[in-house]
Parts: sequence; structure tokens; C-alpha cells
Amino acid sequence: MKATLVANLTQAWQTLHQQGLLPDANPDRIEVVSTKNPRHGDYACNLALVLAREAKLDARELAEQIIQNLPENPDLLKADVAGPGFINFQLRPEAKAEIVDHILNQGANYGTRPPGSEQRVLIEYVSANPTGPLHVGHGRGAALGSCLARTLHAAGHTVECEYFINDAGRQMDILAVSVWLRYLELCGEPVAFPEAGYQGDYILDIAADRHRAHGNEWHASFENVQAGAPDDGPDEDGHNTYLDFLILRARDFLDDSTWAELVATATDILLERIRRDLDNFGASFDHWQSERELLDDGRVEKTIAQLREAGHLYELEGALWFRSSEFGDEKDRVVQRSNGQWTYFATDIAYHADKMARGYGTAINIWGADHHGYTGRVRAALQALGIDPKRLEILLVQFANLYRGKQKISMSTRSGEFVTLQSLQREVGRDAARFFYVMRKSDQHLDFDLQLAAEQSVDNPVYYVQYAHARICSILERAEDEDISVPENPCDLSPLTEESERALQKQLSRYPDAVLRSAQEREPHHLTVYLRKLAQEFHAYYNAVAVLVDEFAVCQARLRLIMAVRQTLGNGLNLLNIDAPESM
Repeated sequence: MKATLVANLTQAWQTLHQQGLLPDANPDRIEVVSTKNPRHGDYACNLALVLAREAKLDARELAEQIIQNLPENPDLLKADVAGPGFINFQLRPEAKAEIVDHILNQGANYGTRPPGSEQRVLIEYVSANPTGPLHVGHGRGAALGSCLARTLHAAGHTVECEYFINDAGRQMDILAVSVWLRYLELCGEPVAFPEAGYQGDYILDIAADRHRAHGNEWHASFENVQAGAPDDGPDEDGHNTYLDFLILRARDFLDDSTWAELVATATDILLERIRRDLDNFGASFDHWQSERELLDDGRVEKTIAQLREAGHLYELEGALWFRSSEFGDEKDRVVQRSNGQWTYFATDIAYHADKMARGYGTAINIWGADHHGYTGRVRAALQALGIDPKRLEILLVQFANLYRGKQKISMSTRSGEFVTLQSLQREVGRDAARFFYVMRKSDQHLDFDLQLAAEQSVDNPVYYVQYAHARICSILERAEDEDISVPENPCDLSPLTEESERALQKQLSRYPDAVLRSAQEREPHHLTVYLRKLAQEFHAYYNAVAVLVDEFAVCQARLRLIMAVRQTLGNGLNLLNIDAPESM
């Protein structure tokens, strides 16, 4: 109906343009919204307020003229002017009821657009370093990315998902030396483990795997390894020189092929666990892009050469710098250190250039909020390479604070004191975890209450929504048990005269807008808000009105109505990749 009203308003605008009162019609400037208060009709539009200055008319007077030039619309009961110049539309009751048959005719396609009708989009999300298992902090990005992918697909986009594997650089050296030191412990060595090493039990598991495979082949005296080592802990610049010393000594004691095997094996084990955890969580990826591959196949070197040829690089104190400040960044950035190593930023430039070269209209990055300072430099690099930086969208996700009731759970990734995504799912279930993660805007802090998420009560928002779906299934099952025919084809809906029935119909008609808004704003929380509202309207209806009544026509219309509610709840939960149970 909203699209029909936009078309009607466009036609009225064009008529007034032909009369010389308005500029040429532009449907993109017409915004029709559902009203919150039924006294204001079903839909409202501020077009007269938007165009009043250009028309040099009072907004209310212009609104009257727009209404007078609206084409005939059999679904429209009336249109009138409200407030300073809003146009309110009230639909005929029969037109409102038509949403029920429309939903049931559309089925799983209700609220979606034809696939491929919009842009080709790449979403990169999670991309956690393969230095440990995924924890609850990664879960929010995983839920947001996977829900956004499904929502954009429903809105007509061709969507692909990608995980960028940070399998190069210093963090991989820290991972390898952490495993080797635990391996030495299994060989009987008394190791002074660095406080900045990775200390989780998963490191012990990998070390045990290597010890089973190689026995004491990689053994070395820890006394000899740490001979001449500085004290453990950060120096005045924040670097842990003891850890750096141990990395160098490990590479002295192990040949290059052994070190490479240690890094590769630890990475593969952790990456396989990450893949499994994400798959179990309902987050899937079309591509897994390795940072190491970008380095090994020359894409980083080639991309940096392009910047050099364009005059965007300079040397200072032996390092190679990118003039990112000339493109809006707060300062210039190093792309190659004085020791010849590429920085992480250099590989990121190559990676984003590669993304754009693959033909995506839009690339969306979902990053943690701690990457805030990184967005400017990446966009600067794209601009320097002649790529429109607006093609890159970056969503910054705030961290999720974990509670059990009123008790906050502290977490430290490096020390190994964190709740894994796997253990979160075991405690509260995948459905609750995904729903809770996307209940708020991604840039808002989220307090995740494990106790509430595990509850089977109406206080738990995902339970509340799923219970509405299960409740409808129960009613339909009871109807069949009582030999009441469930209408599979359209029937007379005129008996739907209760206020709660009209409220349900109106809420049902808002579902496509919730899907589209979630996609356009890159915020799936609009869907959770919608589903909770629809569930609330249904539960209120259930408590106020009996569905299985003796009067056949009324019973049939009400069954048809709740079938439409069930379909819409199921569609919305499916977009969030959450089960729609038939019983609870």
C-alpha cells in the first residue's frame, strides 16, 4: 500500500508541476510512513512541508491541492490535512484486511524483493585473528554480519560474505612461541611463561597435539633459551621485550621449516575451530581470504607500487610512508617499516583494493569499535588509488558486556579468561544468543544477561516472539483436532471488526518496511523491534478474543488472520536465522 500511495502522490505532484506550481516530480523525495496513532489515519506524508518553500505556498494550502489532485484509489477511504501540513491517509477496512491474503499468497516471499534487483554487496565480518577461539565479543559481529547478509538479500541485493584471516605478522609469532613454550613444559622444562603470551587452555591443547606428533624432537633447555633475557613485562614504550626475546630465541633453536610448521599447524587448528563455531552459530562465509596469500602472491607489493607511482609515498627515517593526511586522514601512515617488513595497514590497502576490483558495488566492513581510528586511513588509501571511498561502508560494533543476573563477568583475551562463543551457545542456545546480539543498534553498548537469555519466560524477548509462533501453531492444531476446517484459500475477512484485529492487520502491513529499513540502515535491530511488537499485538489479541468460536465465518476469518501472523513471524525469525518452533 505504501508504494501505491507514493505512486498516487507522484501523479498529483506531476499534475501540479504541469500547472506550474511545483518542480518536476521526484518519487525519491516522497516519504510515506505508518502512523503510530490510529486517530491520524493509517499513513502520513510530509510532502507539502518539504515542497512549500519551492512552491511559495503555505504548507497546508499545498497539502489541500495535492489531495485534490490525487488519482482515484479504491483502497483509500479518505485523505486529509493535519497539523502544519501533513497529509494523513485512512484506508478502507476491506483494504486493510487484504494484507492477510497477500501475506498468505506470498508465503516465505512476503516482505522480500526479487533477488539481484539491487546492488552486489560484499560483507566482511568477524575476521578475528586465528590466535584463539571466538569469544562473546566476536559473537555480536557474527550475529550482525549474518543477519545483515540475509536482510540485504531479502531486500534484493546479491550478497557475498567474507572472512579475512590475519595469518601474518607479530601475533602469529606470539601464537607460535606460546605453543612452543607449553610444548617445552610437556618435555619437562620449567618454563617462565611470558605474561604477554597467549595463556588459554587451547594453547596447551595445541602443544599437546604437537608433542604427540613429534615427541621431544623440538625440545630445548629453557635455561639456555632464556639465557640473557630481560625481565618480563612491558618497557616504557609498552613493548614486552621478554616476549620479543623469546620469539627470537625460539627461531634460533628451531629451523625455518619447523617454525613455519609450528605457525601453520597452530593457525590451522584454531581456524578450523573458528569455522566450526561460526557454522554452529549460523554465520556462513563464501570466501576465506588469507593475509599471507596477499603477501606471498605479490598483491601487497603491487598495490603499494601503484601508490608510489602516483606520488603518494615518501621515505622518512628508513620507513616508507603514505601521504594519507592529504586525503582527510589525521596524519600520514607507515606502509613499510625500516626493516623492510610491510605493516598491517599495507596489507589492508591491498585487501580493500582487491575487494573493489572484484566488482562489488558496495563493500561493508563490520569492525569492533576499537577500530574507529582506522576508518579514515583505509578510505584515504582507496581514494589515492582512484577508487570511490563511498563504496566502502564501515560499521563499528560496540563490545557486549556480559552479565549473569547483576554480576558482570570480566574477560581478558590474552590471559585466556573469557567466555567462548561455543560455551555461550551451550548455556543460552543459538537462538537467544543471536536475538540478544541484534536487539540494539550496533554502535550502542549491549549488556548481555546470560540469566535472562536462558529463561523460558515472557521476560525473555526471543522466547516471547517464538512463543507467539508456537501459540498459533497450537491453535491451528487444536482446530484440526476439533474438526474445524482451517481455510487454505481466501475467505470473507469482513468479520474482522475487533480493534485488536485491526491493530494486527496494520502491524502485519509494516513488515516489508521493517525489512527494507533494516537493509537500508544496515541495522537488523529494526527486525527484532518489529517482531517483538507483532508478538505483543498477537498475545494481546489472544488474551482478548477467542479464535475458535462457533460462528463459522468469524472463526474462518480469525484463523486466516493468525495464519498470516504465523507466516510473518516465521519470515522475520528466518531472516535472523532463528528457529520458529511449532511447540514450546
